[in-house]
Amino acid sequence: MALAAPTFIPARALGRDGNTPPSERITMGVVGWGMMGPGNTDAFLGQKDCQVIAACDLDKKHVEQALNKINGHYGNKDCKPYEDFREMMARQDIDAVMLAVPDHWHALTAVTAARNKKDIYGEKPLARTIAEQQAIVKAVQKNKRIWQTGSWQRSQGPFRKAAEIVRNGLIGKLTRVEVGLPSGHHDFAGTKDKMTVTEPPANLNYEFWIGPSQMEPYIEGRIHMNWRWNYNVGGGQLLDWIGHHGDIAHWGMDADNSGPLEIEAQGEFPPRDAVWNTATKYRSTLKYPNDVTMIIAGGHNDIRSGTKWIGTEGWVWVDRGGFDASNPDWFARIPEDKYKVQLYKSDNHHRNFLDCVKSRKPTITPVETAHHSAIPGHLSLISMLVGRKIQWNSKKEVIVGDADASKLLTRPYRGPWKLT
Repeated sequence: MALAAPTFIPARALGRDGNTPPSERITMGVVGWGMMGPGNTDAFLGQKDCQVIAACDLDKKHVEQALNKINGHYGNKDCKPYEDFREMMARQDIDAVMLAVPDHWHALTAVTAARNKKDIYGEKPLARTIAEQQAIVKAVQKNKRIWQTGSWQRSQGPFRKAAEIVRNGLIGKLTRVEVGLPSGHHDFAGTKDKMTVTEPPANLNYEFWIGPSQMEPYIEGRIHMNWRWNYNVGGGQLLDWIGHHGDIAHWGMDADNSGPLEIEAQGEFPPRDAVWNTATKYRSTLKYPNDVTMIIAGGHNDIRSGTKWIGTEGWVWVDRGGFDASNPDWFARIPEDKYKVQLYKSDNHHRNFLDCVKSRKPTITPVETAHHSAIPGHLSLISMLVGRKIQWNSKKEVIVGDADASKLLTRPYRGPWKLT
């Protein structure tokens, strides 16, 4: 009688030697390898229960960089490259996706991912328009997906502590919130001198890259990283940062599911046909329920960078690398008799996403929060563009009595792209 040869199973496959067995591993595809994509991917590569198995970008050089990073980490060639995100998201063996694409692609990639039953780590702002954000929220909710927004400041202790000070009433009744954001334009890609029309490089599928936005001639200075300074595809400093300091402002205000009632904003703009045409300086005054006023400003010296809440009995301010309060002792210890509100605690934003993928519990920055955090930025931009005060019905999510302003809640899509 012939004896069967013994089968040897590698320790890696069984989860020994510190490795996570495949049955407990979250498989991930990454879309976008520009500014945030590499850093986000690095964070997920550092988690033993996550395996990145696919990478997608419209620039062949970016895809090559992604494959070198991912396959180099695992010591294999298992990560598959893609140009079309729809092909990648159709794979049944991918559990989750990381989206780090320009604003004009947020909605289409996120909705496609949700419909393909992928959990999603997506960048801020949630989308380029409020209508696109509403579509993302609906798709995520309908398909019961876990969503984490890249508003990572909520996973930092000082921001949580500052918001808890406000939520526990130490500053008294909240009356004013100041949100200081960057101004001007920053040349992230080093292409500020490349502002003339040329042919797209062979490595970039430019027709696909423009996607649903209005077709414009290829100019290197408004593509990778610096796309955010052109309103055809991005939203300038205001929309680039509202999902950070504006998000934290809402956290302290207990406004994660509400919004402003009235918005009046002014901005300074380059010529509309400039390559970089987003507002370089701006200021917006927003009225919230309970007589709370929010000021969002970039380029105004009276508004400090970060988030500051002001109440009848004190104030608290927080920014990256700094915090202050009218009573500095609050940051050391909130009095026990006041510490009734304890906010969601996360010490690692990417780890929080993976944990919630497993538990199916909401992340620290779910899709609904991302939606409401970005709305003040969108409405401020609309007010600047129409040049007048606008009224917002936060329950119905409509601009009241202003047809021209209401048109800016969405953008027309260039065919054949559709958002349904």
